[in-house]
Amino acid sequence: MIKEKNVKKTVIEYLIMTGATLIMACGIYFFKFPNNFVMGGVSGISMILGAVQNVISPATAMLIINAVLIVIGFFVFGRNFSARTVYCSLLLSGALELMELLFPMSKPITDDPMLELVFAVALPAVGSALVFNLGGTTGGTDIIAMILKKYTPLNIGMALFFVDAAIVAAGFFVNGAKAGMYSLVGLLIKALVVDVVIENINISKYFFIVTTAPEQVCKYINENLHKGATVWEGKGSYTNEKKTVIMAVMTRSQAIALRNHIKETDKGAFVVISSTSEIIGKGFRSSV
Repeated sequence: MIKEKNVKKTVIEYLIMTGATLIMACGIYFFKFPNNFVMGGVSGISMILGAVQNVISPATAMLIINAVLIVIGFFVFGRNFSARTVYCSLLLSGALELMELLFPMSKPITDDPMLELVFAVALPAVGSALVFNLGGTTGGTDIIAMILKKYTPLNIGMALFFVDAAIVAAGFFVNGAKAGMYSLVGLLIKALVVDVVIENINISKYFFIVTTAPEQVCKYINENLHKGATVWEGKGSYTNEKKTVIMAVMTRSQAIALRNHIKETDKGAFVVISSTSEIIGKGFRSSV
């Protein structure tokens, strides 16, 4: 049963990563490429290469660069190199090649660069956030970051930002000031969007419940919501009345159910509900 559950979970995760990677591919091909939005990363390098020569397209350049980085990743990390990174990287490059064959584009979809920039940032950011959340990456500069992390004491986030900034700067010279300025705005927004999406995916609710009916509340948490709780005895500073304090962490849907149950079980309960995206422990995705 445990093995079947793990297989089912892995299949679902790969399906989600597949959908997320295809969302990224749509954002890159339909909105980044035709507008020359060079916002860093391998897609930015491939766009610059595509602009300075006519032999290979940006999609083909991206496939070649990602393939080279994957080979380097295997040499550096061996068996520890993530299969999810390989899968998503090759899927992204392959999807871009296929889109180039099926939907050749000679100009942007609309004549509104700002609208196109929104989609060029939002689709890849949402897609990459979903992939990151499941322990994968789409390769590219993420592989470079993994190598830098292994061999240098550099601040990886800052190093990658400077690499992306250098790519954006190169885009100014290749594609002109207008496209370059749009690309710079996109680069700054992209990091914020990825962080916001990841945080909202992982968000949970934690409860502090001061109640006189701890048995009913804990039973509901354990048996109906299949979660644990921490219980300790407390005393009101004003009334000196002894009460039980329960701490529990829930998903958003479970939080609604628990809140409604507490209202029915103990109308005088004092409940504090807060949001958090970092939970470390059994039953949650984060780990030490």
